[in-house]
Amino acid sequence: MPDATGLELLAHELRSSQAIGADGVLETLHFRGKAALIVAPERIRPVLGTLRERGYTFLASVHGVDYLPHEPRLGVHYELLDMSRVDRVAVKLRVPTDAPVIDSVTPDGPDGPGWPTADHQEREIYDMFGVRFRGHPDLRRILMPEDYEGHPQRRDFPVGGEPIKFTFNEHDWQGDAR
Repeated sequence: MPDATGLELLAHELRSSQAIGADGVLETLHFRGKAALIVAPERIRPVLGTLRERGYTFLASVHGVDYLPHEPRLGVHYELLDMSRVDRVAVKLRVPTDAPVIDSVTPDGPDGPGWPTADHQEREIYDMFGVRFRGHPDLRRILMPEDYEGHPQRRDFPVGGEPIKFTFNEHDWQGDAR
């Protein structure tokens, strides 16, 4: 992982890039030995493309986060790995719940090749958190039924569910105060 100074140099390089601009990297975070770049949602593809050119060629994971009660509330985290240096960096962004839309990093685009490994992970984030990925080749639910309402991993999703009735041994426990 880049140390704190290396992370700041990386952020400076990204901000100096014409494709990303000064407002592309919002801040850096170096905590407990882990490096993270917080980026503007509209700059995710050029940021990941530039990091790929710098050697971070493996997209290890993409996952969603709910920062309730803070706004923007929904987050998407990308974990990149440079296999030759065994170096890791996280790229994070946040979107509001009223417009949770960002560009998909799955398809190839004008700013470089896509990340095929993001396909199912973006679908899972869409299904569980409701973040829509613009340009995704097959954005539909992957874990929940298509007609399911809501996003179960959001922190305000009602906990509980439907009661389950077991009838095969109902006579054994009915009225029993165990």
